[in-house]
Amino acid sequence: MKIKLILATFIVCLSSLTVKSQSISLYNQFQGRYNFTFIGNTLNPQENTFMSSASILTTSSAQLNLAPTDQIEKAYLYWAGCGPGDFEVKLNGTTYTAQRNFTHHRFLGGNPLDYFSAFADVTTLLQATGNGTYTLSELDLNPWINYYFSSSSTNFGGWAIIVVYKNNSLPLNQINIYDGFQAIPNDININLNNLDVTDTNNSKIGFLAWEGDSGIAVNESLFINNNLIDSPPLNPSTNAFNGTNTITNSNVLYNMDLDIYSLQGNINLGDTTLPIRMTSGQDVVLINAVVTQLNQRLPDATVSVDLIESPCNFRDVKVDYTAYNTSGTLALPANTPVSVYLGGTYYQTIYTQNSIAPGGSESGIFNFVLPQNLTSPFDFKMIVDQNASGQGTVIELNEDNNEFLTSGSIGIAPELTPPPNLVVCNEGDFKGTFDFSGYADSMRQNPTDYVRFYNTSEDLINNANEITNSNHFIADHTPKVIYVKVGHEDCYQQTHFELQTRKCPPIVYNFVSANNDGANDTFHIDGLFNIFYNFRLYIYNRWGKLVWIGNNNSGEWDGYAHKGLIVSNEEIASGTYFYVLELNDPEYPEPMTGYLYLIQP
Repeated sequence: MKIKLILATFIVCLSSLTVKSQSISLYNQFQGRYNFTFIGNTLNPQENTFMSSASILTTSSAQLNLAPTDQIEKAYLYWAGCGPGDFEVKLNGTTYTAQRNFTHHRFLGGNPLDYFSAFADVTTLLQATGNGTYTLSELDLNPWINYYFSSSSTNFGGWAIIVVYKNNSLPLNQINIYDGFQAIPNDININLNNLDVTDTNNSKIGFLAWEGDSGIAVNESLFINNNLIDSPPLNPSTNAFNGTNTITNSNVLYNMDLDIYSLQGNINLGDTTLPIRMTSGQDVVLINAVVTQLNQRLPDATVSVDLIESPCNFRDVKVDYTAYNTSGTLALPANTPVSVYLGGTYYQTIYTQNSIAPGGSESGIFNFVLPQNLTSPFDFKMIVDQNASGQGTVIELNEDNNEFLTSGSIGIAPELTPPPNLVVCNEGDFKGTFDFSGYADSMRQNPTDYVRFYNTSEDLINNANEITNSNHFIADHTPKVIYVKVGHEDCYQQTHFELQTRKCPPIVYNFVSANNDGANDTFHIDGLFNIFYNFRLYIYNRWGKLVWIGNNNSGEWDGYAHKGLIVSNEEIASGTYFYVLELNDPEYPEPMTGYLYLIQP
């Protein structure tokens, strides 16, 4: 704030300030061999405190100079100024519209004062262009310059690009980019989170700030972890935001700052947050972005296969393996994924059980069933720190040493010839009673072989719930698959067969003694109900009169005439009756007919 007033008046003005801004918070994070830099330039032809009249440019340029082996990962453009905002600019002739906006609003002596910043991702342009001159144009703040110059001397404008680049020769770093739009005067506190301080060496912090002045140094200081920060002669402790660029060593970046400070000595191992305090007794400073770079101590995961075992004639395979952190400088966390490949195809992901200290290891056992489409020998590969999607989950010192490839071989006996399917009469609703106990003798290849039957393939594999009543096995619903294991000790082969039912001809019991003694009380036909669902049964007396009609829902005839032509529901006389059974089934197109004898008590 460049207000040429006596200090008492300034204090009164401060008490009347109302402000609105956006807190600095994490925008993006990068883990790996990354670093960052700033480029940018002011639109002020001179510091606004020393201007005799308001003036602002609409274009300015800056130079990007990266090493030939540096690869641009991300580039974020910020532009800012006084006034309600200009949210469309050009960078090297390409038009960019703000993707995010920031604002700060305050009143000074009754005068409203607005400041803005805008953001655009310009990664594609910088990756295509590389090193060279970058020119920002068509940022026009002229409509508001005179008002801000005359009311508060806070007329400013400028632009900057935060560039994150990758280089395999760099140490492993964590780069955090925080942004928002917070203003000092007086005193503000910013707490940077999501940090992972595993090494304090070569750590640094960068600030993108607006409207700082070299000519105003009233209680203007920067504190990190309560430590006063300076970088003289460019950034003294009494004037942290003073229109400087520490990358180019420039002190004529009027009313904006691109400053980088060392964090070494100001952070501690294990820190996950970083408190920053900034004070200013007069100068209004707008903090737009903060960037941190932290060198990281990291694990280095490798894996080896120690032994592949498989019993004879058996597709189950046991693999002994070891995961290492031999060269790591930080523990490899528990639950690090290890992906398994069989014959070059992804098979399964397993996980380490414990945290593995630097120089340590963890051994494990992996069991699997060799797929039927793989023959012996087969390729077996393990990749540590790779999940089921083929992605790493742990940042490592060396990402190129995670794979171990070997081969395995097992003796696989020929598949057993499946025994024939068993077919019995349907007992209703596809239920059947089966005897497949004789299969045991026919399937043994050696006298000592066991033959075991199971309801599911899972039971067979787990050797659980063996079927012990193979001579009288009731299948409640058919068809049903029975799984067979044949072998001895830990070596077995497996196959299966199917239990099926068919519609057998019904068996008629043509004697009815309707005396409720529990024997022959109804006209019973075995193999009819819930098998031939659409049957019709007609009972006639000796004179051909219909006395009863039955179906799958009626139950058996009990000697009463309560269907058909006789509707009295009365008991009928003992004697001979005639039945007609229409099965209404394609397998039995002709009706069954015959006589039955009824005895009434």
